[in-house]
Amino acid sequence: MLKGKKILIGITASIAAYKIPFLIRLLKKSEAEVRILLTPFAKEFVTPLTLATLSENAVLHEFHKRDDGSWFSHVNLGLWADLFLVAPLSANTMGKMAHGIADNLLLTTVLSARCPIFFAPAMDLDMYHHPTTRENVNKLQSLGYRLIEPVEGELASGLKGMGRLEEPEMIFEIIKEHFEKKSP
Repeated sequence: MLKGKKILIGITASIAAYKIPFLIRLLKKSEAEVRILLTPFAKEFVTPLTLATLSENAVLHEFHKRDDGSWFSHVNLGLWADLFLVAPLSANTMGKMAHGIADNLLLTTVLSARCPIFFAPAMDLDMYHHPTTRENVNKLQSLGYRLIEPVEGELASGLKGMGRLEEPEMIFEIIKEHFEKKSP
């Protein structure tokens, strides 16, 4: 069902980024094409080398290569994708997405994407339940973005509650179901 589907994954600065390599493997085993975008601080949580090896594509986190000026077009990335998943989505990047702030390659690509955009928040429970976060979730949904709700469980802070990134296998199933519904 995912053979040849073009999946763009945007990773933000969250400890939950460690789960995304598992998702990439599932997508690649299903013969999907996968490309990765990182926010500047996301590479502190998961390395571009790991992601590039698993996705079999260069990982992008800047608008251009600093050594030769090669430019990475957010417009082309947005047009390339059949589905854009932003996971894990931090509170910071969520706020920027909800208000059209485009200060990095991932965010400019969100604004350029013509495909369905799914977002999977991951943050501490108090952050997730904060009124501004709830407003941002609602705003993104009102724009047609599809929420992959976080789950309850143990969080990096040691607390337990809502805010844990959904497991890679479940995110994979959600992506698969999306394309199954679109098939004739």
